[in-house]
Amino acid sequence: MPIKPHGSSDIADDDVWNVGPSYLASNKPLARLVARPIREFLHVEAAGSVLLLVAAVVALVWANSPLASSYDTFWHTPIGLDIGTFRLEESLQHWVNDALMVIFFFVVGLEIKYELVNGDLRDPKTAALPIIAAIGGMVVPAGLYALIAGGGEAGAGWGIPMATDIAFAVGVLGVLGRRIPSALRLFLLTLAIVDDIGAIIVIAVFYTASLHLWWLALAVGLLAVMFGLQKVRVWAVPVYAVLGVAAWFALLQSGVHATLAGVAIGLITPAKALLNEDVARRYARQALGDSHLDAEELGRLRFLLGESVPMVERLQSTLHPLSSYGVLPVFALANAGVGLGGIGDALSSSVSLGIMAGLVLGKPIGIVLASFIAVRLGLGKLPEHSTWPMVAGVGCVAGVGFTVSLFIAGLSFPGSETLSDDAKVGILVASVAAAALGVVVLLLAAARRPGEPANGAGEAGSE
Repeated sequence: MPIKPHGSSDIADDDVWNVGPSYLASNKPLARLVARPIREFLHVEAAGSVLLLVAAVVALVWANSPLASSYDTFWHTPIGLDIGTFRLEESLQHWVNDALMVIFFFVVGLEIKYELVNGDLRDPKTAALPIIAAIGGMVVPAGLYALIAGGGEAGAGWGIPMATDIAFAVGVLGVLGRRIPSALRLFLLTLAIVDDIGAIIVIAVFYTASLHLWWLALAVGLLAVMFGLQKVRVWAVPVYAVLGVAAWFALLQSGVHATLAGVAIGLITPAKALLNEDVARRYARQALGDSHLDAEELGRLRFLLGESVPMVERLQSTLHPLSSYGVLPVFALANAGVGLGGIGDALSSSVSLGIMAGLVLGKPIGIVLASFIAVRLGLGKLPEHSTWPMVAGVGCVAGVGFTVSLFIAGLSFPGSETLSDDAKVGILVASVAAAALGVVVLLLAAARRPGEPANGAGEAGSE
């Protein structure tokens, strides 16, 4: 009997499997030795972080190899879009940062919307501690950076150490497995999402060089049209895609960073199902009970089933792999390449020192201090089965800024390649140090934690 694809054992052999297995389920060498292992790897929680790390390493090797000049040449290749007499031209790196990263920020917006409506952020009591911890984890690093870097041009990078890279942070906890309580994972995830909200506000308010109000008004108007179409139950996805691209272009022209269009669209995406799933269930039972399922019934069934799942969840399921396994590695490849020939000077610069102090020291100090104050004031309580050393370990892991820190660094020093390179070196060193320190602290804390299992019965999953 041929091998069936994973998850389909309840389908009758005579009905489907007489045509043979799918390619992935076959015993062909490429399927067995390449395709299936890749599929299983992509299902691992830390897979996105691994790809991101590999892309960063490739960028560093490329930028420090005999082919170093080709790195800058490639990513600064101008690419233009011509429509009639209109021309939009940017370098390849800018297209990655201003256009491709919209997908990442759109997924961030979807995650925030889901958490606000269906997740931990909808319950003030549950959300209070990670929200307060996140604020501490942003204010203290920014303050440390400002103390070290001072004012002037270098001072513009104060927003860099405020960031937490969700993919890397969650990936680090994924590597530690069941040693980490599920509640602590949720604490970190919620903290990182609040951190993203803070980073978005910082980018929008403090890293907008010039503002063109007419373009901004057009962008806001297009977003309002999208919101209004939802209210009158317009469900055609292509309509929203066209309006979304138009809103992105308007923000690009307004001076506000264009990727914030992704966040805004994610936040107005419906987090409740448009149809009652009971309607879809009844129709499905009726359709599947017929002797023949025609194309019209199949289309209606697909529509009803799809619209009984909230759009936020459907888009997250579709775009999260694209963001984790495509967008972020490309972003790292385009931005992490920095020459390490003068690494000694870079590490001794006020920009690098400020970033390293902010991410490695400021993050855990701010998170633990803010959490301690919140618990003492009765505003929140420690995650279940967690201890203060474990919270400190999570604070260290939150110091992995990487993606968002690199993104803010690009906005902080647009006119200085030296400061930009110093910032990248500081981010890379600090992120590695924070991850390593976090793993050590969490392993020690988990080993000393009395009694309760790390992932006890009845606890929610990590996601």
